Amino acid sequence: MFQNQWQQTTTHTSAHLAQTMTLLSLTAAELQQKIDSELANNPALELVEERRCPMCKRLLPPTGPCPICSQPKSEDSEDPIVFISPREDFYTGSGTGTSEVPDEPFASEMIDLPTYVLKQAAADLRVEDRLIAAYILNHLDEDGFLTITPIEVARYHHILPSEVQEIIELLKRCDPIGVCSAHPAEAMLAQVESLAESIEIPPLTREVIQDFLPKVSQHHFSDIARALKSNTQQIQLVANFISENLNPFPARAHWGDVRNPNTSGSEAFHQPDVLIYYLNENPANPLVVEIILPVRGTLKVNQLFKDTLKTVEEEHAVEWKEDIEKASLLIKCIQQRSNAMKLLMEQLVVLQKDYIVSGDKNMVPLTRAKIAEELGLHESTISRAVSGKTIQLPNKKIVPMAIFFDRSLSLRTIIKEMIEREDRPLSDSEIKEKLEEDGVSIARRTVAKYRSMEGILPAHLRSNAKS
Repeated sequence: MFQNQWQQTTTHTSAHLAQTMTLLSLTAAELQQKIDSELANNPALELVEERRCPMCKRLLPPTGPCPICSQPKSEDSEDPIVFISPREDFYTGSGTGTSEVPDEPFASEMIDLPTYVLKQAAADLRVEDRLIAAYILNHLDEDGFLTITPIEVARYHHILPSEVQEIIELLKRCDPIGVCSAHPAEAMLAQVESLAESIEIPPLTREVIQDFLPKVSQHHFSDIARALKSNTQQIQLVANFISENLNPFPARAHWGDVRNPNTSGSEAFHQPDVLIYYLNENPANPLVVEIILPVRGTLKVNQLFKDTLKTVEEEHAVEWKEDIEKASLLIKCIQQRSNAMKLLMEQLVVLQKDYIVSGDKNMVPLTRAKIAEELGLHESTISRAVSGKTIQLPNKKIVPMAIFFDRSLSLRTIIKEMIEREDRPLSDSEIKEKLEEDGVSIARRTVAKYRSMEGILPAHLRSNAKS
């Protein structure tokens, strides 16, 4: 009997965790679709038409956010005010109702991975090589790996395989680094070479990636140590470095779990999942963070349905009971999703406040692993919470939430501004030297990569363009 109870409890816990993780990865619009589907298919779930705060459960006035949860903890507090908001307050951040639409609607940018990479690489490619690069990029799978060999490309375009390989190597250095690789190990090695320009790589990292990735995933560190004549501690260090810094599937770095971006073009506005603005629209006040919960009422288990269960025939009782359990589980999981998003945004807004307030140059280098460690969560939980979601900043600009983890943004912005102010075209080496004068250690290749990511031509081509 005890075993049966334990198994039942374990099953419920697993179902709860799995559904919470699934809901966490959904955007506000996708969550709305999920809720609508459950309401249509589960008679035990009902939506009570009332405006109630998702956090403190108080009834809300006809318009506006919760008057309690949307206020600072104290008069002199500078901490951000983070709360869950009903969808009525979606656009303005001041709760003036659903009919208000921004004067300048934000068009959602529809860009696929091949286009994104080609835009970076075009400036560093010869004109005749751009068509070949486009051909290569159009033969990527959903994870960013090549589905065609260099020899096949060479035959199609009647050029040497070595020339094709040169183009592939250039594409692999674009963002996301490692794209156009043949397999995960090759992608990770490309990322190691990029990181080696700015940080120290643990010894044996390249050897472990090249020959022992399966054993790393199985935590067979002692086997790897013996093979490489090292020790278990060193291999553990390498494994931690790989886990925290490398992505075996390059395309997922920017596209998250959505491997096929929406290209329908049907979306008129890019509705954010989170709104950030100043309290009372005054920059001297604390930041307010509204996390959108797309429920225009309160989700509950239908009490009449529960009462009727006591009298229903036994052959239907099991099915009805399952409906009640599913409804109850969904409600609990939505609450868990809200709690996780609130914890994440409280941490992100504090760490990236300078970026939110002052712009791209003030982005703090940050990893999902660091946030996960500080919140006591698994890194995959942070990845799910961030994936596909967008944030509206105080300047009304809408950005992907993943931008908070873009470790190159501040440097790219500095390089871009430096080039905009140049009296004559600066070479990548000269930009590197100027950055080092300001205390920024960077490799020339990294300068070239960041310049390409911003779509800026090399110095000799900028010179031609100005003449």
